[in-house]
Amino acid sequence: MENSASPIAKLIEKAEDYVKTTLLLYRLTAIRKSADVIAGITIKLLLLLVIAFFLLMLSIGTSLWIGDLLGKAYYGFFIVTLFYLLTFIVLYIFRIPLIATPTRNAVVIEMLKKDSHEE
Repeated sequence: MENSASPIAKLIEKAEDYVKTTLLLYRLTAIRKSADVIAGITIKLLLLLVIAFFLLMLSIGTSLWIGDLLGKAYYGFFIVTLFYLLTFIVLYIFRIPLIATPTRNAVVIEMLKKDSHEE
């Protein structure tokens, strides 16, 4: 009787090992994909920061230049501020198709991307 129970016990033990290994694999895959998404976001944020500093310096220079042309420095700052206000309004109106949808798509594509060893 012991011999008939032994193969079933071994089968149950192997099934438990398989389930544990599969769960660990899914967990590690989720961690890796999350790390890839976070790394991608970090890179984009750093690039955005550099672009923001570039635009800040360009805006100050443009404001001073326009102000010099118009005779009063603050006129240039008002004009550049108006340009940024109009840009903000356009971006706010079209925020879903211009910002939200591409961001969602990029995250989904990154999460569903297969690696060479998964194929």
